[in-house]
Amino acid sequence: MPDAIEGPHLLRFRSLLQEGLAFVFPCDARGRVDLDALSDRARLNYFYARAMIGREVAAPRVTVAAC
Repeated sequence: MPDAIEGPHLLRFRSLLQEGLAFVFPCDARGRVDLDALSDRARLNYFYARAMIGREVAAPRVTVAAC
């Protein structure tokens, strides 16, 4: 469930292995990422983060981007 409703949003996959690191992607308020808008590298990182949930990264959280 998203944490925030207004403003630009980010989907954050917090690292379980190194404190302070995370994979972060632009998304809508429901956590949907526009894969077509990502670069090839960002798209690969997104798929990697999703595959590593519970192993290397925590479940993603939707946050409002700081402006």
